[in-house]
Amino acid sequence: KNVSWELHDNIGQLLAIAKMQINLLTKTVVEENQEAFREVRKLVADSLTEVRALSRSLNNEVIDYKGLEGSVENEMERFNRLGVLDAKLKIKGDSYKIKQEDAIILFRILQEFFSNVIKYANASRLDVTFDYTPEYLQIKASDDGKGFDVEEQEAGSGLLNMESRSGMINTDFNLNSSIGKGTSLSLRYPTKNRKNEVDNNR
Repeated sequence: KNVSWELHDNIGQLLAIAKMQINLLTKTVVEENQEAFREVRKLVADSLTEVRALSRSLNNEVIDYKGLEGSVENEMERFNRLGVLDAKLKIKGDSYKIKQEDAIILFRILQEFFSNVIKYANASRLDVTFDYTPEYLQIKASDDGKGFDVEEQEAGSGLLNMESRSGMINTDFNLNSSIGKGTSLSLRYPTKNRKNEVDNNR
């Protein structure tokens, strides 16, 4: 949350001021330099947009407000804006909100997967599917990248962290990858069990 605030309040504010100053300077610049100034103005504006989007994705309160689906959708839009790959989110069934703490954990697992895709996979496509059923929420994410040998992957890659987080919320975790065939992540969150637990504790 502190990093989120720093990005939004400090770096975001500096970029906003820079954008305003560039707008003022543009009016006094000679014609032959106008195009260069427009490019710089766009670069600063895009940077401001990305800093604010990153700030939102780091803040648990924002994730709670937007929900799991909305937060993932924001990430997909951010990747598409950056042009790093073609990201798509598909929804099946009727959406419903899940427990706040669990939604945050699921989002952080997906963020870890997305981060690995962007840093290591050399992928051109990222597909995410939310399948809502009365018994569970099935989340699948896959890329068309270079893949890797799961057995030889080092523990420091964040894969173990994803799996341990899944265990905290009784979510089935399955990661598949093979060299040259991309990587896929499957999460099955038991919504029926969660509802029964809440009902029984009343």
